[in-house]
Amino acid sequence: MVVGGALVVSVGLLQRMQGKQQVTTAMFARETERVEQAAMTAVMEVERNLGYEPTDVSTQKCGYDIESRIPKTGQLRFIEVKGRIATGQTVTVTKNEIITALNKPENFILALVKVPPADVIDSNCSIRYVQQPFHKEPDFAVTSVNYNLQELWQMGTAPQ
Repeated sequence: MVVGGALVVSVGLLQRMQGKQQVTTAMFARETERVEQAAMTAVMEVERNLGYEPTDVSTQKCGYDIESRIPKTGQLRFIEVKGRIATGQTVTVTKNEIITALNKPENFILALVKVPPADVIDSNCSIRYVQQPFHKEPDFAVTSVNYNLQELWQMGTAPQ
């Protein structure tokens, strides 16, 4: 007597059977790298245009991507850059980034950057700065949190 059964089918097979284009892992990785680099470049340029002195610290895993020095005071702005394709819907923020924002609420900026698709020529990134984006520390076992991009975008303002 058979009580139940299961059929496991990969997403890739289902997409091929439906005639949908497959997105390869390598292509996804290249696109992610392009978007992240475009976002960092755009924010660094904005910071320079505002008269600040930005430094890329993204490889140091300190809870933000850019330290931007204010020349007159020497004070630092800590900027976490989140680049997304303009049609993106979520932003993933690590626990470390959230805790850093909570520990430095007056100096932390969440920079949201909407990056145009690779095939769009002469199109600029759209940028919003969100001040004090987080209000509570994530639970102990949390490693990252997904936020609605549009809701965060509406909380932000033009860089200043």
